[in-house]
Amino acid sequence: MYWSKLFIPTLREAPAEAEVVSHKLLLRAGYVRQLAAGLYSYLFLAQRSILKITAIVREEMDAIGAQEFLLPALNPAELWQESGRWDAMGANMFRLQDRFGRDLCLGMTHEEVMTSIARGELRSYKQLPQIWYQIQTKFRDEPRPKSGLLRVRQFIMKDSYSFDLAPEGLDVSYEKHRQAYCRIFDRCGLKYVTVEAHSGAMGGSQSQEFMVASDAGEDWVVECPACGYAANSEKAVAVAAPPQAADPDGDFTPEEFHTPGRKTIAEIAEFTGLPATSQMKSLVMVADGAPVLALVRGDHQLSETKFQTATGADECRAANAEEIRQWFGADAGSLGPVGAKNMRLMIDETLRGRRNLIAGANKDDYHLKNVTPGEDFQAEFIDLRQVVEGDTCAGCGGRVKLTKMVEIGHIFKLGYKYSKSMGLRITTEEGQETAPIMGSYGIGIERILSAAVELYHDKDGMMLPPPIAPFTVVITPVNFGDTAQREAAERIYSECKRAGLDVVLDDRDERPGVKFKDADLVGIPYRVTVGKKLPLGLVEVVERRERKSQDLPVDQVAAHLRELL
Repeated sequence: MYWSKLFIPTLREAPAEAEVVSHKLLLRAGYVRQLAAGLYSYLFLAQRSILKITAIVREEMDAIGAQEFLLPALNPAELWQESGRWDAMGANMFRLQDRFGRDLCLGMTHEEVMTSIARGELRSYKQLPQIWYQIQTKFRDEPRPKSGLLRVRQFIMKDSYSFDLAPEGLDVSYEKHRQAYCRIFDRCGLKYVTVEAHSGAMGGSQSQEFMVASDAGEDWVVECPACGYAANSEKAVAVAAPPQAADPDGDFTPEEFHTPGRKTIAEIAEFTGLPATSQMKSLVMVADGAPVLALVRGDHQLSETKFQTATGADECRAANAEEIRQWFGADAGSLGPVGAKNMRLMIDETLRGRRNLIAGANKDDYHLKNVTPGEDFQAEFIDLRQVVEGDTCAGCGGRVKLTKMVEIGHIFKLGYKYSKSMGLRITTEEGQETAPIMGSYGIGIERILSAAVELYHDKDGMMLPPPIAPFTVVITPVNFGDTAQREAAERIYSECKRAGLDVVLDDRDERPGVKFKDADLVGIPYRVTVGKKLPLGLVEVVERRERKSQDLPVDQVAAHLRELL
């Protein structure tokens, strides 16, 4: 291809609305253009990269025996109602009605549709195992689209689904996917980690995320450099630092004291002279419509994911001010567990064995001292807190660190959630009916591209890995109008094409600096410069990421690049 014939609308400056690196560079390099909030058009270069990514994904999925489908993006409400997710998905789901008033939605994922196909077609254990996948557009009514292609309302996903007779079979299907994902991300040139994760609305017993470190990420991953432990902060477990002050000795009775105008943990700490670790933080939550009081140490934050998992609820949220006043007779900032009625109480494990703590008195502007869990109130001890930097690894005793990361893939053991709720049954060898066990596995296609840009860039632009770059080689004659340079450039271009290289010839009547800047911005891994050394029979080959260059004879360039790639 010739650059002058291509649509590559590069920009010298990033639009003001672009915040993260990948968003800025994908806009500047002419890969994407925004249509509306969370909606992007993929232009020529982006589409070439996305097609390369999907080809890699398709090859690796086919290699594990997966079979490719293509399912409707528009789904009837009845399927999602069968699984219970029509309500559970809430406002995240795009919903609409047809001309007859029938409820429909745009698919966020396709567990229900795949299960309905299996329900209609699978009859016997002899038909299992099955792995079905698709590469399809998905939709999510994201409340705050941002960060370019990382948080959008329409996106491309590879989603696959496994059906097995027994848990041992699911283990095999799950491991096949884990290994396939590692090969996919390796081939795409990404540096990634695999972490324990929470299954969320997908359900299931086990899940892992594949994550790439980036300041643009919205997930925090807890890692232990000493032993390699890694988990999403939603699920991570670690040993908290000890309290800053020892608990008072003695069997004291809770005693009310006046705290006028002081509601926050910091304000109470300043007022009492005791650290936050000597307080209990009371958080009023609503789980499937019922009030729950969650208690964590004053210096800790509640993990809403751990909380929801512990409650087993489909929907959880923080209580509003009116609900809090109705249930406690006081406002937030003066709440506590002593005397709390008609609700479930859950307390974080870090408060087990603690004595004589400070908590709200359920009376505005008053708190209690000498509150002891297990004596002055009863609650379930559960791991509810978010792990923080510097906590101790529960496995090896090392110090954990938190890293911001982008999720690029997620695999789940779904179990029987969908097969049982949707009536999928097969006959066993013994003639008995049973529900198959399922797995679900997703990869964000655009996220691979964005993560690569986040990982590999410099002040001049992107440095994409060759397997997913829109072109792997650009031939750049300094002066295309010069007959010798033009003929040498076209010869190298033709030889690169014959060698199977993905090459573009920059034939524009532009200054060399403009051509070099555009090639760097777009992220083409190798540039062949045809210029002042041509009379010696030499051209310059520049490797984009490391800025390494070498002079080669014209007739050796294609073979050299072929060997490198």
